[in-house]
Amino acid sequence: MLIDPVATHARAKPNKLAVVDLDTDRRWDFQSLDKAANRVANWLFAELGMASGARVATLAKNSADMLILQFGCIRAGAIFVPYNWRLAAPEIDGLIADAAPVILFHDPEFAVDDFAVKKFRLADLHALTVDQPETPPAHARRDWALPSTLLYTSGTSGKPKGVMLSESNGFWGATNFLHGSAVSADSVFLCDMPMFHVAGLFAAVWVPLLAGGTLLISKGFDPATTLARIADRTLGITHYFSVPQMAQMMWNMPGFKPEMLQGLTFYATGGAPNPAAQIDRFQRAGIPMQDGFGMTETCSNFSMPPGDAALVIAKAGSIGFPLLSLEARIVDDAGVDVVTGEIGELWVRGPSVTKGYWNQPEVTAKAFHDGWFKTGDAARQDTDGFYYLVDRKKDMFISGGENVYPAEVEATIAELASVAECAVIGIPDDKWGEVGQAHVIVVAGQAVTADMIITHCKARLAGYKVPKSVILTETIPRTASGKVQKHLLR
Repeated sequence: MLIDPVATHARAKPNKLAVVDLDTDRRWDFQSLDKAANRVANWLFAELGMASGARVATLAKNSADMLILQFGCIRAGAIFVPYNWRLAAPEIDGLIADAAPVILFHDPEFAVDDFAVKKFRLADLHALTVDQPETPPAHARRDWALPSTLLYTSGTSGKPKGVMLSESNGFWGATNFLHGSAVSADSVFLCDMPMFHVAGLFAAVWVPLLAGGTLLISKGFDPATTLARIADRTLGITHYFSVPQMAQMMWNMPGFKPEMLQGLTFYATGGAPNPAAQIDRFQRAGIPMQDGFGMTETCSNFSMPPGDAALVIAKAGSIGFPLLSLEARIVDDAGVDVVTGEIGELWVRGPSVTKGYWNQPEVTAKAFHDGWFKTGDAARQDTDGFYYLVDRKKDMFISGGENVYPAEVEATIAELASVAECAVIGIPDDKWGEVGQAHVIVVAGQAVTADMIITHCKARLAGYKVPKSVILTETIPRTASGKVQKHLLR
């Protein structure tokens, strides 16, 4: 089966603007994007003798070249492997050993001399491929159910795992997001989430291309630059995806005004729980922020229904409903569906869900049960059918025999306008077994004390949920996609 939105739009509307690389101001319409991907595919397939399923890796920041390389890999029958450039060299070396790429494309600032793989600069992609044919190589493309992209998990709990994603997974994940987020051919997406992450590469990149819209690619998130770009009505940005932390950083920028983000049609958040207080704050300011849920293993899965601010405010904290191609269950430890309102583990299935992890069949087997993927997230469903993420199951701790979900405590602390970021972990305690410890970053120029935070929690939470201690800090360890690395805090 073959579904290729770039080739389709290249035929139907060849001159429609498809991609802009904001850091170089290079532009591609759908026809030129299609031809560029074909040139890369021919270079990979013919010049380097690519075997079906060979891996082609990157160690590079966001760019249009990265997108063109991915589509070129797909058309050449190769597997695209974008590495997290923030990892240390020994970590990258371990991932190279795991995926065994034939080629590594990289940015010049990343040291790659010690990596035993053929290396090219990503910025040289056009020069390397400019003389190649502009039609796709015959019979090179793999079946769309086979892996075409390998994304490594964030490693919030330890060693990253290689998630195998096929064209089918990517298509259905993008289709889910498209139908759940008011996307059309007139939509303009800004992507500055990292393109080695599922939210960047699929939710922010594939979705506008699938719809025949326009994609603006930024090298990476900078709160002042991103805010200025969204506020610039000449760019016409309609859709933006970020983790909640990025939204908070823009809100706290000096000179911020809500109208700077009011031109958006849809501000999607995911990757970490978005506190209800933040969703309420943005929505009441006229910014259409709506939370959703996805994973590297499942692509886009859930979203709040677009276009109803009153509903989003009333259900602030909800991830909404399963999207087009997804089924969902909430089950207990025995795999039995819980009753409405009870907390259990979220299981999902559908064509956007991975078939498993690269070179890890035992881990893959443990992640599935009778075709259902076990997300590892604790969730509940209300009487109206809306889903709520409670926390990662592994982040829950037990204090005095009671389950404590840190995300609930973090959402309570986030109600304080003087709090920029917070993370709660369970730490050992002789009396209670475990107690909460809050790590808090204060908004620049504002003041908050540990006692103020604990008093605020005592007024809103059961006693066993209230953190026993608060650490005021300047940094909280996060992955490149914004997830807190709680194993490092512990």
